[in-house]
Amino acid sequence: MGNLIAHIKNLFSTPPKVKPLDVLNGLEKADVLFHNLVAEKKVPGLAVTILDRGEKVLQKGYGFADLEKRIQVDPKHTVFRIASISKCITGLALGKMVEDGIVYLDESFYTYVPDYPKKKYDFTLRQLASHTAGIRGYRGKEFALNQDYSIKSGIEIFKNDPLFFEPGTSYLYNSFDFVLLSLAMQEASGISFQHYVKNTILMHLGLKNTFPPQKNVSSSLSTTPKINSQVEDKTEFYTKTSLSFKKAVQVNNAYKLAGGGYLSTCEDVAQLGQAILERKLLKAVTYDELLTSQIIDGKPTYYGLGFQVSQDDHGRAFVGHVGSSVGAYTNLFIYPEHHKVVAILINCTDPKVQIELDLAIDAIFDSKA
Repeated sequence: MGNLIAHIKNLFSTPPKVKPLDVLNGLEKADVLFHNLVAEKKVPGLAVTILDRGEKVLQKGYGFADLEKRIQVDPKHTVFRIASISKCITGLALGKMVEDGIVYLDESFYTYVPDYPKKKYDFTLRQLASHTAGIRGYRGKEFALNQDYSIKSGIEIFKNDPLFFEPGTSYLYNSFDFVLLSLAMQEASGISFQHYVKNTILMHLGLKNTFPPQKNVSSSLSTTPKINSQVEDKTEFYTKTSLSFKKAVQVNNAYKLAGGGYLSTCEDVAQLGQAILERKLLKAVTYDELLTSQIIDGKPTYYGLGFQVSQDDHGRAFVGHVGSSVGAYTNLFIYPEHHKVVAILINCTDPKVQIELDLAIDAIFDSKA
């Protein structure tokens, strides 16, 4: 009865109103900036978790996980696609495999997948993880495929195409790199990629609400495994139109799990960020490998192995990832020097709000909290 009453109240709730930013600063300003994204109909919903030295200084849901049912976003329980933040999870798993001697970063990809079509040049796992292998990116609507590919069958999309450049001579960000990387990892370990990640990374970091999509599922309304009873609300996925939002096209991201397929809650993503900040699970030397920008022709690529490694507009060093996928836009920023973690998940295909998100993050640094 209680859930029914809450649902009825949500259906008749008034839409949020734009709040003024005058004289606000710190966390109050950030909170209003996030609120206004929903009030101005720039996003359907978002979840935010901000950690300062491991303490939650802001954790809140804004807007709706489901616009039609008026289900509000809950940062602890609402599940989003996390898009390319998945690469950070894969980076940790790769580091663990290296530590255990299962794979070697500078070994040829063909050592692990010998039947992959031969290219003009050889390439390594390090080059795949750093987007310097020369593998091509998406063409046309390949980013939104809705076919039931496994990791191994997913390479059919691009395996016969030539390399874009000689590996190690340039940088081209893409998710197919991570399809190949995850294939090599599961071939080398003899364990499916998703089970290896679950057993060695997710479980050890306590990320109980982080998991792959199920097969033939387009919406996270059906993606939660039965064993994962802690997840209570699952977001719908939207695309922005000129006047409102519509449900995003159906996609199946299972084959590109390593590069952009995981689903999670904002609280879990922040917990992942805190684990990286504290350098949990892996050795310091392994983190140094993962979180150091690769160098091409004497210049940094601003990308390590599964992680963006850069500075924001104010010169603050961060690691983490921005993610963009069908029905999702995400930020995970880890600021080692400031001991802060910022996790933001949005249930909409690239809504063009990074400027507003950056303003909110700047405000967080102005906070006295």
